Amino acid sequence: MNNIFRLGKNKLVSQGAHKTCTALAAMLILVAGLVAPVATFADTIAMIGTGSVGSALGPRFASLGHQIIYGSRSPETEEVIALVKATGNDASATTPAAAAREADIIVLAVPWAVAEEVAIGLGDLSGKIIIDPINPRVFDDEGWADYPSYTSNAERIQILAPQAKVVKAFSTISVDTMIDPTLVDHPLTIPLVGNDADAKKVVAEICEALGFETMDFGPVRYAHVLEGLYLLRGNARLYDNYFEWNYPASKRAR
Repeated sequence: MNNIFRLGKNKLVSQGAHKTCTALAAMLILVAGLVAPVATFADTIAMIGTGSVGSALGPRFASLGHQIIYGSRSPETEEVIALVKATGNDASATTPAAAAREADIIVLAVPWAVAEEVAIGLGDLSGKIIIDPINPRVFDDEGWADYPSYTSNAERIQILAPQAKVVKAFSTISVDTMIDPTLVDHPLTIPLVGNDADAKKVVAEICEALGFETMDFGPVRYAHVLEGLYLLRGNARLYDNYFEWNYPASKRAR
């Protein structure tokens, strides 16, 4: 029995056959390594804000292998601690400025009314990619959404941080589809605008790894067009209508 190896409880194989199987398995592993999809990036991402957008994108980015640092005014609250735990992959939480210092990529997931103030408080953002999913909007007495300014949020952030690489992304879809793109029965496209082509490629790679399609719509001066799309989408809800990138009302969780 010295030349017999047991596989499971009842299967026997000779030592020679075992060596052959081992060599074959090693070859298959090598081939699998050559053809299997491999993550080509793993960045530290500062998720500035722990509201609906930050809570949606943080865990999804972490699922790709990115390390998430949440930037919060109150990083020690039970809600933030629970979010960090749910995010996994060595996620953590600290102040917004501290998170931004450690990150390669920053997601500015805060309300538009405080976006500029928060961006200024992050310190030197030179060379960093800033993903802007924010949609500035105000509502009139009848519930119609409109612009609070003639300058897009992305342009304002780019002006405040001229050496940063601002990319408008994730601004045209709902939080629910950020979490689960399969809620619709067709591919979702994330439009991108920004002045730095390489930064847009990095953001596109993240979007596509999450299951979205992407399309480059040019420099940051066109961000107001994307923000306008969200306004139209919001106004359509007044008639209980939904654009095709959204999913049917019957599937809405909110």
